[in-house]
Amino acid sequence: MQQKSVITDVLDIAYLENGPPDGWPCILGHGFPYDVHAYAEAAPLIAQAGARVLVPYLRGYGPTRFRTATTLRSGEQAALGADLLAFMDALGVARAVVGGYDWGGRAACVVSVLHPERVIGLVSGNSYNIQNIARSMEPASPPEEAALWYQYLFHNERGRRALERNRRGFARQLWSMWSPRWAFDDAIFERSAASFDNPDFVDVVIHSYRHRYALVAGDPAYAGIEATLASQPPICVPTIAIDGDSDGVNPGTAHHARKFEGFFEHRVFAGAGHNLPQERPTEWAQAVLDVREAAERSAA
Repeated sequence: MQQKSVITDVLDIAYLENGPPDGWPCILGHGFPYDVHAYAEAAPLIAQAGARVLVPYLRGYGPTRFRTATTLRSGEQAALGADLLAFMDALGVARAVVGGYDWGGRAACVVSVLHPERVIGLVSGNSYNIQNIARSMEPASPPEEAALWYQYLFHNERGRRALERNRRGFARQLWSMWSPRWAFDDAIFERSAASFDNPDFVDVVIHSYRHRYALVAGDPAYAGIEATLASQPPICVPTIAIDGDSDGVNPGTAHHARKFEGFFEHRVFAGAGHNLPQERPTEWAQAVLDVREAAERSAA
């Protein structure tokens, strides 16, 4: 894959591109704490089917940079969605298959909700990935609460300092806990861990995990988007949603089916944890191809 960059109003977004420049557009987003290499194997498989696969580094990761020092280093869901839309606009991509998991999946869901005319189809790790911030203080079951320990740590300044001092250590701990059956090695981890050296990584991460619990204000520039997302609108574009049956942070999202209108399919990747495209690249690539085919059938 070739690394390139594009300028938007807020960011200089670095991205990897694979496939013919005139191929059908496919944009895939990574999660926290991962990076574009989550698609190192899946992207070429999709490109072989004629796609132009674009994998951007999210704000706060890798070579992506904010254009001004005064921009709030927000990690809120509205900002991630706005970044994805701006990325499409900057590259002149009118419509694309979009997909992702964790933060990247959230961005894809936001664009699918707000701008369905720009989305051919959606592949979403953990299904309906839009946060219900108004209900964020409602407690979950003890096992679910235990899995979110890192989020609660990031709510205080001790957590900020811990992440700043040991970004790789925390990321590797989460990789191991969230994907207990994934036998990644040091080289695979370090390839992605370099992205956490971005100077805005800590600020963006901390803001993300505080904003989703309404503990800090969002960027006023995205207030309108957050207001729309607060109503938890349904996703109407053709969608394939995916869970891993060994996901150490998300217990499963089959119950999200009611949040989708139109073509919807829920798949479970056996033995996979949270980092779905990197753990199961062939199955992920097939889901992208399948949702595009389903979208073509729906449009016929």
